[in-house]
Amino acid sequence: MLRVLNVTRADAAQAVRNPLAFIAERWTPSPRTVRRAAFTALAMMVVIVVTGGAVRLTGSGLGCPTWPKCTDDSLTATSAMGLHGVIEFGNRMLTYVLCAAVGWAIIAARSQKPWRRDLTRLGWAQFWLVMGNAILGGIVVLVGLNPYTVAAHFLLSTALIAVATVMWQRTREGDSEPRPLVGKAVRQLVWFLVVASALLIAAGTVVTGAGPHAGDSSDVPRMNVNWEDVTKVHAVLAWIVVTLTFALWFVLKAVDAPRGPLLRTRELFLILLAQGAIGYVQYLTQLPEVLVGLHMFGSCLVWIGVMRVFLSLRERPDVTPQVPAQADPQLSSV
Repeated sequence: MLRVLNVTRADAAQAVRNPLAFIAERWTPSPRTVRRAAFTALAMMVVIVVTGGAVRLTGSGLGCPTWPKCTDDSLTATSAMGLHGVIEFGNRMLTYVLCAAVGWAIIAARSQKPWRRDLTRLGWAQFWLVMGNAILGGIVVLVGLNPYTVAAHFLLSTALIAVATVMWQRTREGDSEPRPLVGKAVRQLVWFLVVASALLIAAGTVVTGAGPHAGDSSDVPRMNVNWEDVTKVHAVLAWIVVTLTFALWFVLKAVDAPRGPLLRTRELFLILLAQGAIGYVQYLTQLPEVLVGLHMFGSCLVWIGVMRVFLSLRERPDVTPQVPAQADPQLSSV
């Protein structure tokens, strides 16, 4: 027989007032469950970025011509709207899946014992960024895929991925004060890497905003810049990021740094090589949609890799409470 929970009226009132606290009192997830929840939220963010790119690359950006409804008369896509409507509306529905993944991460972080307030705050930061980006996505549709709003939409997704990566890393650490694993000069080099990577991603949005993939078959405005010139700037920034990554790996080897930073830097270097190869091939082959989509996926992996390098430069051991030794009762009786 199934055990039926005895929920009183007071329990129901508490659940309405503070559902997270109500769940936390009755469920304690394992650290592994919390890590999985944080990783699921991060993975779902990458998925929605890639599917958002698919919306653009298939020319389905205005498949649902208005927002928050799909049309003025229908909340969902209709058969008359064809494949473009299905693709655009499907991407909108994935936002709810992302909200569910972030919600699971928040609930798992709140229910962990002992409660780690910083993890919960990181989860809520993701939630509000998702809400803000959903509204911005609606604005993108309402203004007819204005390329500057599209770029802002992608950059906010990048910020969301950064917060999710921090939360995922924090689930693998303790709560003590961070202790640096490398010297100040190395940390400054990594800061240059982070800034250069952010500029690289921002330049990538300008390349997209000026390029041929407008996101819809209608007359969508493009950024008033020379596409080839911006592409060259993007390539230069990419080489700067690759050079900084290689220099960082060389410095870490020279100073005999711990294994963690070395591994994260090597992983980032390999991702950058693959991303660069895709970038050059897509440029030489006139930007085929499949390669552009792979390049967007690679952009997410590059940013996650950069964040992991940055976070690997310090450690946060578990806080072990100092329990006073118990006196031997036989000695105390002597």
